[in-house]
Amino acid sequence: MNQNLSKLLGQLRDIWGQLGASQRMTVAAATFVLVAGLVSLSIWSSHADYALLYGGLSDTEAAKVVAALDDAKVPYKASGGTILVPQDKVYAMRMQLAAKNIPQGDGVGFEIFDKPNFGISDFVQRADYTRAVQGELARTISQIDEVQSARVMIVMPENRLLLDKDQYPTASVFVRVRGNSQLPSQTINSIRFLVANSVQGLKPNHVSVVDNLGNVLSENSDDNSLSGLTGSQLAQRRNVEQYLAKKGQDMLDSVLGPGQAIVRVSAEINYDTLSQTQEKYDPDGQVVSTQTKNDDEMSSSTASSPSSPVGISANTSTATNSTASAAGPVNNTVNHKITDTTQYVISKTTSNLIQAAGGIKHISAAVTVAEQMQGTGADRKPVSRTPEQMDKLRRVIASAVGVDPARGDTITIEELPFNDQFATDMTHELDVQQKQEFWWTMARNAVYPSLGLAALFVLLRLFKRTPVQEIPLGVPVGRLVARHNGNGNGHGNGNGHGLAPRFGDTFEPQPGVVTVDVLNKLIKENPANMTQAIRDWMNKGQGRPSEQN
Repeated sequence: MNQNLSKLLGQLRDIWGQLGASQRMTVAAATFVLVAGLVSLSIWSSHADYALLYGGLSDTEAAKVVAALDDAKVPYKASGGTILVPQDKVYAMRMQLAAKNIPQGDGVGFEIFDKPNFGISDFVQRADYTRAVQGELARTISQIDEVQSARVMIVMPENRLLLDKDQYPTASVFVRVRGNSQLPSQTINSIRFLVANSVQGLKPNHVSVVDNLGNVLSENSDDNSLSGLTGSQLAQRRNVEQYLAKKGQDMLDSVLGPGQAIVRVSAEINYDTLSQTQEKYDPDGQVVSTQTKNDDEMSSSTASSPSSPVGISANTSTATNSTASAAGPVNNTVNHKITDTTQYVISKTTSNLIQAAGGIKHISAAVTVAEQMQGTGADRKPVSRTPEQMDKLRRVIASAVGVDPARGDTITIEELPFNDQFATDMTHELDVQQKQEFWWTMARNAVYPSLGLAALFVLLRLFKRTPVQEIPLGVPVGRLVARHNGNGNGHGNGNGHGLAPRFGDTFEPQPGVVTVDVLNKLIKENPANMTQAIRDWMNKGQGRPSEQN
């Protein structure tokens, strides 16, 4: 084995010694490219792709994550609050860290009650509960896309026997916004309602929101205060105006094209609340309420008086009795009385009208339409619209916005040239930047292919400059008939299949020259003989003594 290796190294040295300068440079360049490719492939295959594990962590939470990764023997890259791990370990590490409640965010949540603590006072227990609520709210608010981190402070009134209406729960929320942008009003209201519904007795009006730039994001919307009423009225008017303007703007954008019209609406809102009760009587519409009919029958009797002498005898009892017995007949009288009583009710109509605040009293709309442009380039010029076209646009906008002439609403539409120079310049700059970025990306992506093509071109030039190597042979290859079996060492077994002649054989030498093309053809026709011929040529000077002489 060592002998064969030494022989192989010797043959390589001989080949290197017979190569020219250009051939040596070509071989060295090819060897360097091959080794560099293998090394690059090895480095690239052993390189692990890192992916984001957690981002935007505080220093405390980042330290906890790094400590957990060190314990798990997982490689990582940390930069500020961003931690990267190998891509195939991202999800596994997230689950392992979640089992350890890492990261848990700033503050403490309801895990404060995981460990039982007996013997604590009621004040400490209420304080721990408030801390837990604050921590949970801060974590929840931090889940909003626009919010990077948050802190919540809650103030609860003391428990007393006598309640004071002037003492009520309040809360303050501090948010750190991503990219120092402005939180939209919808997000601010969401934060206020979230905090208010998490604390007993807390109203959204008593929750203040402040960002990291020192801006007070919450407004005082208390209905009992003048500022609250004014703020709500202005917000309501702004919403109505934006709604009406958007209806007209969308219609004009569809008709004229985007950016060809501007619509502004001013609405006057009626904030008066009206309650009206009206009663109306109709004398012609009588209705019988009650009817009473009484039928009375009354009887009376009358007797006639007899005549008697005037004197003493008339006043005595005997005279009276005799006189009474001798009286005349009795007259009986019957009276019949009917009473009919009827009560009527006059029909009455009662109406109760309650008009809530928020009705529109007056609308005024202002519409500006861009002039039409005809032509392109330097021939581009504005062309005014006809009065008929302007009237059509006016009627369309009036119908879309809801302009009522009977109510006194007005609409103004004017055609003016728009100053689009700034937009044109910005569009031109953006186009230039996009083209520059495109060509820079193309050039950057073409660097490595260009280098490869340049290296290939250099190699081809070197190959072209390499002179044709001539292999001198003692006799033409076709006339060589060897009697040895070519095994590469010049000794055969006499089977007649070798290319090298036996020692002592005589033949008429006819020197010839074989080029590379001819050599390739000969190799294809008789590879066994040509292999032995090349070996003999490579072992020139190391053969038998007769060959050296």
